[in-house]
Amino acid sequence: MDAFVESAARLVALACDAATVLVIAWGASLALWRVLLTATGRLGHPIKRDIWVRFAGWIALALEFALAADICRTALSPSWDQIGQLAAIAAIRTFLNLFLTRDIETMGIDKPASATPQA
Repeated sequence: MDAFVESAARLVALACDAATVLVIAWGASLALWRVLLTATGRLGHPIKRDIWVRFAGWIALALEFALAADICRTALSPSWDQIGQLAAIAAIRTFLNLFLTRDIETMGIDKPASATPQA
């Protein structure tokens, strides 16, 4: 039974790694396509911020898949060294994702210049 669970965890980790690569590739393809459309004048105005926000969303999703893969790899009988590495990787990816998500929310929402906070 242990061998089955270990094999399943490896398979899930591999699937999450593949999803990470596919999500980044898809997001990069979409961003590049929009850059090319902007450069050729097919999109009305430069939309650099919009392209960045959308691509950042794909990167944030990819970070989640990468973290899931790392957790699956270390889930079964981890050594203290593996736990320490996972903690460091998880902290780095979590902070990256936190700041990236905050930037997406900040840049992705257009607020009127005259808007004032309400109490």
